[in-house]
Amino acid sequence: MDPLDRIDELIEIVQESRSVPMSRTNFMFDRAEMIERLDELRSELPSELRKAAAVLDERDRIIEAGRREADRIISEGETEHARLVSVNEITVSSEHEGARIIAEARNEAQRLREEVDDYVDTALANFEQFLTRALASIERGRDKMHALREIGTFQGEDSERPLPF
Repeated sequence: MDPLDRIDELIEIVQESRSVPMSRTNFMFDRAEMIERLDELRSELPSELRKAAAVLDERDRIIEAGRREADRIISEGETEHARLVSVNEITVSSEHEGARIIAEARNEAQRLREEVDDYVDTALANFEQFLTRALASIERGRDKMHALREIGTFQGEDSERPLPF
């Protein structure tokens, strides 16, 4: 029988016992019967108490294991969070650095284009001046040639003389 049922039974015996004459709180019962029932209860209680203690110990072990597991999961989560934040910060920093390098490269490329354009423009201007002088010299030479032809300098007997340039 369950120890709680035994206790309920003992309570029922006490409730049904006759009161001691002239007393409201004292009662009479069969002493041998009460001792027998209490002995039965005592013999049942230790095994039930051991079972209850074992259940409580098991519960405590399970709770402790759950706490350790929860702490481990929280620790892993915090570590992973820190890693992800670090990776994100590195990524953001790298993107900013990449954007800065690209902007610098574009600025440098633009500066070099402008320098090359200036150099080519200067070289072409110098070449233009050279060609202009050469063209002017060629025109003067042709003009002299035409002028000499008109005045008759290019005749057969004078052909052995050098031209007057």
